[in-house]
Amino acid sequence: MCGIFGLLSDQSRAIDESSADLDAGLTRIRHRGPDGTGKWVSDSGQVALGHVRLSIIDLETGAQPMHSDDGRYTIIYNGEIFNYIELRAELGESQFRTHSDTEVVLRAFHRWGSDCVNKLRGMFAIAIWDAVERRLFLARDRFGIKPLYWTKTSQGFYFASEVKALLPFLDRRSVNSAALSDYFTFQFCLGEKTLMDGVWQMPTAHFAYVSPDQQPKIQRYWEVHYEVDFDHTEQWFTERLRDLLQDSVSMHMRADVEVGSYVSGGVDSSLLASLARGVRPDGPFKAFNGRFMDGLDFDESHYAKALADEQNMQLHVADISEQDFVDHISKIIWHLDQPTAGPGSFPQYMVSKQVGQHIKVVLGGQGGDEIFGGYARYLVAYFEQCIKGAIDGTLHNGNYVVSYESIIPNLETLRQYKPMLREFWASGLFGERDERYWRLVNRANTFGSILVPDAIDQRATFEEFKSIFWGSNVGKESYFDSMTHFDFKTLLPALLQVEDRMSMAHGVEARVPFLDHPLVEFAATIPADIKFRNGELKRLLKAVFGNHLPSAIRDRKDKMGFPVPLNLWLKRGGPARDLIGDILGSRSARTRPYLSNGLSIDAVLDSQSAYGRNLWALLSLELWHQQFVDRAGV
Repeated sequence: MCGIFGLLSDQSRAIDESSADLDAGLTRIRHRGPDGTGKWVSDSGQVALGHVRLSIIDLETGAQPMHSDDGRYTIIYNGEIFNYIELRAELGESQFRTHSDTEVVLRAFHRWGSDCVNKLRGMFAIAIWDAVERRLFLARDRFGIKPLYWTKTSQGFYFASEVKALLPFLDRRSVNSAALSDYFTFQFCLGEKTLMDGVWQMPTAHFAYVSPDQQPKIQRYWEVHYEVDFDHTEQWFTERLRDLLQDSVSMHMRADVEVGSYVSGGVDSSLLASLARGVRPDGPFKAFNGRFMDGLDFDESHYAKALADEQNMQLHVADISEQDFVDHISKIIWHLDQPTAGPGSFPQYMVSKQVGQHIKVVLGGQGGDEIFGGYARYLVAYFEQCIKGAIDGTLHNGNYVVSYESIIPNLETLRQYKPMLREFWASGLFGERDERYWRLVNRANTFGSILVPDAIDQRATFEEFKSIFWGSNVGKESYFDSMTHFDFKTLLPALLQVEDRMSMAHGVEARVPFLDHPLVEFAATIPADIKFRNGELKRLLKAVFGNHLPSAIRDRKDKMGFPVPLNLWLKRGGPARDLIGDILGSRSARTRPYLSNGLSIDAVLDSQSAYGRNLWALLSLELWHQQFVDRAGV
C-alpha cells in the first residue's frame, strides 16, 4: 500500500527538472507511504516515476520503482494483489527475485500485456512505463478502491494517487461546473469528473495507454452483469455465498504484518471481523470502534463490545468530541482531496488515527450495502411501489419482490427516516421508477433558497444518472437491481475515497473483503426476491451468516451509519458553531457564485433534519475551495 506519482513530458527535459517535479508531487502524498521513498527518471528526463511506500508484503525487497530483468518495463503501483501467490506459481516461481506482489504485477504485464488486469484479484492503481513502445500503461481496480488521478497541462501529462499532488502543475485552478452540479445533487461526482477543472479520475475497471503528445486512450476491462440466475435454489445461493465470502476474507488476511478490523456495530463490519477471527483464531485480534459522547443516538460501541466479548477480540474505542472536530476538520478536507459523501469522514479519520497507533492493516465493511441491499431508501422506494401495485392490482407482474402485506413488519426500519418519507412523497407520487429514485437520492432540492437558482444545471446530471440507472448491464424488470447498481457505480466509489484517504492519512491500509470480484459477480446473479424478500435489508447475508453475529447485532432494526452530532453541536452553540460561523461567514464564502447572499447557519439548520447533511456539504466545499483553489501556492 503506497502512493504513486509520475509524469510524461511531451519532449526531453533536464533530469534535475523532472526529479524536482517528483519531489514536489511526492511531498504532498508522503503520508501514504511513511516507510520509504523511491524515484526513477529516464535518461531523457521525459519520464519520471515516484513512489512512497507503506510496507505490508515483502518488507525487505519490495521497494519501487521496480524494473523488469531486461530493463524494458518500470512499474510503480499502489494496492494489494491478494492472489499474488497463485499468480506467482502460474508465472513460474524460479523467475522471481523478490517475494512482493509488485513483481508479480510486473511479470504478469510482461507475459500478458493489458490482459493482466483480468488476472488480478485485489485493489490497485498501476503505472508501467514501456521503454520500447514508449508509452505508459495505467490501470485502476474494478471498484475504485485505490485512487488514480491525471491531468494534461502545458508541461505534460501528470498522474498521482491524490489530487493534491497535481496542484503545482495545473495551468490554472477553477471549479468544474458540471462536477459542482453532481456534488450538490449527490455529494459526489459522477464518472471521471472531479471538482477541480482539468483533473480527471481514472474510471473504475479501466486501463489506459498514454503516449507523449496524446490524451489517454481509455478502455473498460470489466463490468458487473445483473444476469439473474433462476435455475438454482436458495440453498444453493446460500452455500455459494458462504464459500465465496469466507474465501475472500481468508485472502484479505494475507500480510506480513498484523491485520485487525473496524467494528462499527453494524452487520457488515461485524461479520467481516468475525470471519477474520475465524481465519486467525489464536493470539490477539484488534478491533476498532468510534463513538460520540452525546447520547445513545451517536454511540454504537455496545454492539461492538458484544461482538468483541463473544469473539475474544481486543476492542479499542475512540471517544470523539466536538473539540476533535474543531481541531481536525481542515486536515480532514485536505486529506479527502475533494469533499464527498457525508460527515462520516470525520469519525472515520479519528478511528483511523487510533488504528494507526496499533496496526497497519484493517478490514472494513464497504460494499455490503450496495451489493446486498442495506440502505433504507430501497425500502422506501419499494414501499411506494407496493402501495401502487396494491391499488393497481399489479403486485405479481414481475416488477415487485415484496408484497404490500409482507413489507409491513420491516417498516420499523424507517422510524428515523420520516423526514425522508415526507420529502419523497411531497410530489411525483407513483411516478416512473427512475424519476422516483432520482428524488430519493437528489439532495439539491433540500437546499431551498441557500443556492442561487441558476448556479447549477442538473439536466446533464439527471441524464447521466438515468444512463447508469438503466445501464445495459442491468435488467429492466428489477427495481432493486437498478437501485443497487446505481449506488454501486456512484456512491460506493465515493465511500471508498473516504475509506482510502482517512486510513492513508494515518499510514493505515484499509481492505474491503466484500469487494472481491468473484463475490460481486455472483451477488449480481442472485434473484432480488432472495436478497430482499419481504423488504428485509440484507436479508440473505444475515440468513447465511447470522450465527457469526451476536443477536443484538443480527436482530437490530435501526441503521445508524456512524451519525455525527454536528447539527446538535451547532444548535446548542459552542466551539464548532463558532468555527463554522467564521468559515461560512468569511468574505470568500459569501462571494461564491453558487450561494445566495445572507447565508446563515440557522437558515441551513432550519432546512434539514437532525441528521441532514446540507451544512456539512457547504462547509466541506468552502474549506476545499479555500485550500485547493484559492491558495495558489499550495
